[in-house]
Amino acid sequence: QVQLVESGGGSVQAGGSLRLSCAASGDRYHSYCMAWFRQAPGKEREGVAVIDSDGTANYADSVKGRFTISKDNAKKTLSLQMTSLKPEDSAMYYCAASGAYCGFQGLTRAIQFDYWGQGTQVAVSA
Repeated sequence: QVQLVESGGGSVQAGGSLRLSCAASGDRYHSYCMAWFRQAPGKEREGVAVIDSDGTANYADSVKGRFTISKDNAKKTLSLQMTSLKPEDSAMYYCAASGAYCGFQGLTRAIQFDYWGQGTQVAVSA
């Protein structure tokens, strides 16, 4: 069993930066694929970034070069550094964990993620 708690969301102007964090509890955190998903009002949930247990990261095209995902196994934390934010990045951001390998396809397979946090809101103004 894994519990996930996100933090770090907020309001920022376009071009600004935010750092999201996800604190995990439970065993075998090091073996999980971790991901960030987001969902804006009226839109489907979309994968933003995933990182496998071997440290391999994959990103959605819309955030590549602007967002960086990182995983600290010792502290059981997941982070998402977001830079050059755009209004279209505004959404509820969710941390998720999967016991299976993710790869790039994990970005489109929300169903494979067994555990989800409650989300943290990000609002980017023009």
